[in-house]
Amino acid sequence: MLVYIVRRFAGMMVVMLLVAMVVFVIARVVPGDPAAVMLGSSATPEDIAALRGRLGLDEPLLTQFLLYLGQIIRFDLGESIFLNRPVAQALAERSELTALLTMMSVGIAMLIGVPIGILSAAKRGGLIDQTAVGLAMLAASIPSFWIGLTLIKYLAVDHAWFPVAGYGPPEADLMERMRHLVLPAIALGIPNSALILRFTRTSMLDVMSNDYVRTARAKGLPPLVVVLKHALRNAMIPILTVIGLTTAVMIAGAIVTETVFGLPGVGNLIVSAVLRRDYPVIQGALLVVSAIYVLINLTVDLLYAVVDPRVRY
Repeated sequence: MLVYIVRRFAGMMVVMLLVAMVVFVIARVVPGDPAAVMLGSSATPEDIAALRGRLGLDEPLLTQFLLYLGQIIRFDLGESIFLNRPVAQALAERSELTALLTMMSVGIAMLIGVPIGILSAAKRGGLIDQTAVGLAMLAASIPSFWIGLTLIKYLAVDHAWFPVAGYGPPEADLMERMRHLVLPAIALGIPNSALILRFTRTSMLDVMSNDYVRTARAKGLPPLVVVLKHALRNAMIPILTVIGLTTAVMIAGAIVTETVFGLPGVGNLIVSAVLRRDYPVIQGALLVVSAIYVLINLTVDLLYAVVDPRVRY
């Protein structure tokens, strides 16, 4: 196991190096000049050139990349051009919201997808199964921003059950902040629950056709015991995989959701950085998101050995 983890971490370093290269190139390809954005339309070319020199943007791209790579090696994400503080600090200030939103969204997606997927597999071919599959396809086809706007209209504006936007005042406690995240979490969780539902259903159907499940039924065990103890436990690896992938997708999907609900999270920070051409923030945020994605995949792989003793590394 230790050798496997070391190999995976070595592979992660290579992946992160490639990600850093891609992110650096993408940030520079986006039209616009941070110096021109900072100084405004009234700035002269001389002023823009002077600011570019102070920011180091007049250096050759290879030199800029090598400097950026040296910062990453030292675990330094650089300093924001517009915020005038370290990128790591800016991300840390907004990470609580995004992490809480992601966890709530994953919880909602699992609460919808896993039980309905199990029930759909147990009632294969019936009305419940067909309805569940149809609703899953419908949920997967609806964009999260449309769900978010609909929830705002009916549950926040019309009935005032939840806040319309924001993350609460600075003195708000955790429960109040979670209340502000209920609608965004639902908007983000519903579309992603469809994938979990379909994978759960497919995995359960594959397992329930095995001999040991038929033997358990022949022994007269209750259907609930057969489904949950004998079938679900052996179907967990594909379900864990899709939950891990869904979690990573939700981190990226939080960008749109935070914008719709006006949440000051990492997603909103990335959008603002793109509009301002704040290269260090764009690079640092995307690099951190990519690292989290890779770590989630590693965690899921390690959980395989926990849920299934037959898995060995």
